[in-house]
Amino acid sequence: MTELGPVTWPPAPIRTERLVLRQSEARDRAAFIELFASPEVGTYLGGPRPRDELERAVPEVPGRRPGVFVIDLDGALIGTVSLDRRDAERPGHVRPDAREAELGYMLLPKAWGRGYATEACAAALDWFADVRPDEPVVLCTQTANTCSMRLAAKLGFTEVERFEEYGADQWFGVRSPVTPSG
Repeated sequence: MTELGPVTWPPAPIRTERLVLRQSEARDRAAFIELFASPEVGTYLGGPRPRDELERAVPEVPGRRPGVFVIDLDGALIGTVSLDRRDAERPGHVRPDAREAELGYMLLPKAWGRGYATEACAAALDWFADVRPDEPVVLCTQTANTCSMRLAAKLGFTEVERFEEYGADQWFGVRSPVTPSG
């Protein structure tokens, strides 16, 4: 995985109490389309994409790239969690060279309100802390997205700054590397 550094990708599936984080498979295509076409999911992400456009554009095995985990509940995709490098040109950075690891997540509306996002993101962050222990992780969300703001706090992100991007007020936070106690 060149984007996040010397990390073997894909890792073995990550199991939590209720979920499995795994690499995308062909059986996930319909759920990927549903995720990106959802008006509710798109509310704070620039809006939904047209389903017919997605049917043409989404590959047979969508989301199969380093850093993207499928959130699997009982054998079905309910969302995704990703760790990508934040573009240096975007506002919001905590390192002089920019390009921090950035946490992203999307869940289908039927999975909202059950703690799945917290569980999946925490597992992805724990995995990242194991493979890149000295790296901070950043998160950016619209200030209007109160659910995402609460999730950021639950996951241990602290505010660094706020700014306007994409025509909306953004909250930018960091989760610093955990130093093992000894």
